[in-house]
Amino acid sequence: MNKDLKDMTYREATQELEEILRAIENDAVDVDELTQKVQRSSQLIKLCKEKLRKAEKAIDQVFNEENCETPAPAKPQEGKAANGSLF
Repeated sequence: MNKDLKDMTYREATQELEEILRAIENDAVDVDELTQKVQRSSQLIKLCKEKLRKAEKAIDQVFNEENCETPAPAKPQEGKAANGSLF
């Protein structure tokens, strides 16, 4: 696969990581190739972390802008049921 990192989606990066892991687990990686695979894995992990951080910030921003905080439920007043009636 070895697609350019800047053009990769999160899904593509995780799929390539899984392929590398399977190859290493199955001893399909030559010792000479192992260093390259480990370096590529490191780059892919960094990319995934960056994409997750960006997504988290974007989601936080949406909630902050929309003021989507759910208000805490009102506590029932003494002597009244939670729905406001006496019984």
